[in-house]
Amino acid sequence: MRLSFGTVTLRERKRERTRQAVVDAAVELFERDGYERTTVADIAAAAEIGTRTFFSYFPTKEDVLFPEGDARIAAAVHAIATRAPHEGPAEVLLRALRIVGADSDDLTSRLAALRLRFIMEVPSVRGHALQVQADAQLQIATHLAAAFPDRLDPVTAAALTGAFVGAVTAALQMLLKDGHPGDPAELQRTVERATEVALAPWRS
Repeated sequence: MRLSFGTVTLRERKRERTRQAVVDAAVELFERDGYERTTVADIAAAAEIGTRTFFSYFPTKEDVLFPEGDARIAAAVHAIATRAPHEGPAEVLLRALRIVGADSDDLTSRLAALRLRFIMEVPSVRGHALQVQADAQLQIATHLAAAFPDRLDPVTAAALTGAFVGAVTAALQMLLKDGHPGDPAELQRTVERATEVALAPWRS
């Protein structure tokens, strides 16, 4: 599910259903045949769409493994923009993590376990993951620095964002290393607790 902060039209809902069908088909094929043996044409056929339509949703096969990347950035930016007077930078990031967990299982699902496995095993996926993470950290850090100019400069905003993203990533690596996600709600709570510990020095 894509995170949304406004009214969703019928056309957008239909597009989201098709997009989710592509992701679901990819997960099934990746689990059955592996990443490298699964082609874009295979995924498109399983989702009952054409290959051209596939590319209107995902620029590359790697992108199917990161369907909520933009939504997670949007959640962080939204949390920063709607911050309460008592919230500091770390509290805002932790609230963004809770928003993501409440609205999507992207961090704790079968797809999350597959993504972690392929990051470890497939060089192209690993490179894509690093690019996605670097882009996300830069965007979030930029918004944080602008929102808290009296507390953060660009460098410290980048350091805080790096600690946040690193904590989430490291926690998920440990939780999903056996390939079996388990209960998504419990996984989400564990990730949140671990991230709170990591950001304790930054808390207000």
